[in-house]
Amino acid sequence: MEPVIAARTVLVPKERGRETRVALVPTVIPSLIDAGWRVLVEPGAGIAAGYPDEVFVTHGAEIAAAGAQRADVVVGVRLGGASDDPLALERRLAPGTILVGIADPLGAPAAIGEIADAGLTLYALDLLPRIARAQSMDVLSSQSTVTGYKAAVLAAAALPKMFPMLTTAAGTVPPAEVLVVGAGVCGLTAIATARRLGAVVQAYDVRPAAQEDIESVGARAVLLPLQPGDAQDATGYAKDLGEAFERRQQELLAQVVAGVDVAITTAVIPGRPAPILLTADAVARMPHGSVVVDCAAPRGGNCALTRPDEEVVTERGVRIFGPTNLPATVPHDASQMFAKNIVAFLTTMLDDPSAPPNLDDEIVRSTLVTRDGAVVHERIRQIVDVPPREEPTRATPA
Repeated sequence: MEPVIAARTVLVPKERGRETRVALVPTVIPSLIDAGWRVLVEPGAGIAAGYPDEVFVTHGAEIAAAGAQRADVVVGVRLGGASDDPLALERRLAPGTILVGIADPLGAPAAIGEIADAGLTLYALDLLPRIARAQSMDVLSSQSTVTGYKAAVLAAAALPKMFPMLTTAAGTVPPAEVLVVGAGVCGLTAIATARRLGAVVQAYDVRPAAQEDIESVGARAVLLPLQPGDAQDATGYAKDLGEAFERRQQELLAQVVAGVDVAITTAVIPGRPAPILLTADAVARMPHGSVVVDCAAPRGGNCALTRPDEEVVTERGVRIFGPTNLPATVPHDASQMFAKNIVAFLTTMLDDPSAPPNLDDEIVRSTLVTRDGAVVHERIRQIVDVPPREEPTRATPA
């Protein structure tokens, strides 16, 4: 007979395709158990990240091959259309199961309708609002930290020059010149990493307020004579500023990149193709052998020549990298950071998974995408093109 599973049971599935991260790591299991959760882990879920099954067991988890049908909450790094094998996990879950993870509902809305039709409840953590109370759950920020670090390391490895200035008996080697475009979490980490490697770094962000952040991590802020107006939406994410502004930005950035060895671009707009900031003409002006690492490649790229998950080499020898999942190249630490975000969400927002979601809470309202067979997130519902939900008619009190 199938054992009875207590309330608050969470399953950690093995990720699909090339994804090497795992949603929970062994060291966070005791905190979940102390909070009343039972943790099931699919066999081999953490192997690629350096966490074998026996370490999960040592920390109190259970290895459960058929656990997907028995858990009330399933946590994943990449769910729905964000997965390398879209909906393979979701199609084997029982109706009513709660999903928590990155689902890219704005970029891959087609999968959202299927998740709703399957009767699954989805919390997409990539829709978290940028508010102080949500910082401990912010998977995009934690994984962007890894992306920024690895982008700088990738650029340093590919550049035919050394990053630091060196004074030797054979002469002085000048430092590499690096430009980082975008001063969000990814960009700021790229700046800090490039600086630690010894490069001279300058950075540009469309938001004038970002100048202080850029200078705080040791870079020089590039100030372009542009008036972007309000460059972010009410939730704290970047927004589209229009074609005319983008063209002027391209012209000015082309002048800047002509004098750098490395350009790391990080500008993305949720649910939209990444803005083209480096044109083919701008790349043609870069020094021979220079490097572009385009962290916006998952959204098409900030560089006009970027090809996702490929390396492009121009006639002038400029190397353009379009990685789409840099955190998966550092899965051990990336998984640790992701797991802490997941634990914060589970213990704070889903303390009782069987309770109706509190839609008065901004975090719940922003992340809850599907429930009871319907798409309930207002913005996603418009993208998926489903009719508004009909609320039950309430009797008028006597």
